Amino acid sequence: MNIILIEDDNLLGSGVKTSLEHFGYLVNWCTTARQGELAIEQQTPNLVILDLGLPDMDGLTLLKRIRKNYAELAVIILTARDMLDDKLKGFNLGADDYLTKPFDMPELEARIRVLLKRKLGVVDNNIVVGDVCLDLAQRRLQVKDELIDLSKREFDLLVYLFENKNRVLSRCQLEQHAYAENEEPESNALEVHVHKLRKKLGTNAAIKTIRGVGYMLNTDALL
Repeated sequence: MNIILIEDDNLLGSGVKTSLEHFGYLVNWCTTARQGELAIEQQTPNLVILDLGLPDMDGLTLLKRIRKNYAELAVIILTARDMLDDKLKGFNLGADDYLTKPFDMPELEARIRVLLKRKLGVVDNNIVVGDVCLDLAQRRLQVKDELIDLSKREFDLLVYLFENKNRVLSRCQLEQHAYAENEEPESNALEVHVHKLRKKLGTNAAIKTIRGVGYMLNTDALL
């Protein structure tokens, strides 16, 4: 899971980044609103942690811009502003959660975990979209009443596509997620895996080819 942390306090930002990486998240830490906005545009994160007291732009202004362009992106506000009016402004502008400083890291991680599960549609360790159910524990796929086995590579790719549903993922992103650093995929390996996943999902439209870029999981085709 990819997280962008937008926090200008060096001590706090470093601590949050280190702690979340310990929990297994990939964290890009930005210290200004403009850096954060550019990172969101380039990286298609799963979640943004947003401080409000940024040096170049108020965090609420950045939140407006995020919501205008990325309506489904999960956003947690992390701030020292603890007045009810500030919290209401944050929620009214589209924040999914609001946590005030000081805070405990286990609480932040728990909120991240719950929010990402909700955004992904995870129920009882399953990702469910229409008639498709991806069992994260058993590492297998169910389409309507049919149980379908997946190879390790197919499962890893499909989870990553579901984590980033309706977002364009580059070939490089998909290959980096599916292969270890010391593995070199064959030139057409990704196309082969995508072809097999389309067949197992029951429709070619489920995984769209974005010419010259990569692929996108199209959840409309699964509903």
